[in-house]
Amino acid sequence: MSNIRNSRETFTSALGIRYPIVQGPMNGASPIELATAVSNAGGLGSFAAALLAPAAIIEAVKKIRTLTSQPFNVNLFILEQVQPSVAEIAAAQALLLPFRTELGLGPAVTPQKFSENFKDQLAALLEAAPPVVSFTFGILDAATVAQFQRKGCKVIGTVTSVAEALAWEQAGADFICIQGGEAGGHRATFLGDIEQSCIGLLTLIPQVAAAVKLPLIAAGGIMDGRGIAAAQLLGAQAAQLGTAFLATPESGIAPAWREQLASAKDDSTRMTRSFSGRYARGIVNAFMEQMRPHENTLPPYPVQNALSGEIRQAAARQGRPEFMSLWAGQGVAMTRPMPAAQLVATLAAELQAAASHQPREETA
Repeated sequence: MSNIRNSRETFTSALGIRYPIVQGPMNGASPIELATAVSNAGGLGSFAAALLAPAAIIEAVKKIRTLTSQPFNVNLFILEQVQPSVAEIAAAQALLLPFRTELGLGPAVTPQKFSENFKDQLAALLEAAPPVVSFTFGILDAATVAQFQRKGCKVIGTVTSVAEALAWEQAGADFICIQGGEAGGHRATFLGDIEQSCIGLLTLIPQVAAAVKLPLIAAGGIMDGRGIAAAQLLGAQAAQLGTAFLATPESGIAPAWREQLASAKDDSTRMTRSFSGRYARGIVNAFMEQMRPHENTLPPYPVQNALSGEIRQAAARQGRPEFMSLWAGQGVAMTRPMPAAQLVATLAAELQAAASHQPREETA
């Protein structure tokens, strides 16, 4: 399997890391401690900054640099300003009121803002200039990509289709992260229909590999070294794992979420718009089921995400997983609780074993 070895070496040498393993950026589940542990262990740690104010992004990058001398990634969501009507907000809040009552929260107050200003976040990230930057939900223009590259940043664009991969290649990205339909958390789709772009990773990798020349990072349902090897065999140079790192102590997720990961099965997850207004994959619970009939009427991300935020936070504090957004991919039943550095080493050993495996010759 020399092609697997060569693709691994190309990716790692380009970034200056030891293993072709990327820890997925997960808002609320990839704190600085996780990102730095992965980077220090030889992978590419990722820090999710989409929910942070610009000043907090700059401070976070400064802190990461004090904890690791290795390359790391910082991720942002590319968002346009959304202006929902008063009626849309009122309707969404009415649907959420029973959950607020159950958690003892009382009537909702409309947030002063639904998200941070993306342009201001982008400027802060450019100022901080981490070694690697990645973007989800949209695409940067070529001039902005070039700005990051002049600051020494490698740029990763996240895609869910061939068309999106071609768009990021034209914009000048250094790497493309392919998100398969198996992936946990939010769908990265920015061209076309999100449901239609929910393509399985094993079929998406070779199609994107045939269409673009950029190095590819495969994401979605990969939980062990065999999965990484399979992705490389199909044309990816590296693999991004999110759900696999949720079970590490460094992820800092709520105990109730951690317990749900431990008991999840192969069919425990599905897509939902209920929590955030954008399709995302998570473990099915009461909130998802009760909101299911209303999913198509909810305001888009980030509005619904902001409106449901207090419910999710209160549920986490109270140990009520039935009302939490339990993001997880289809490989959740394969999670292995262990420290992040140990997981990176385990994945690397499994990948090496898979890459060096020689099929047995059949005997007559």
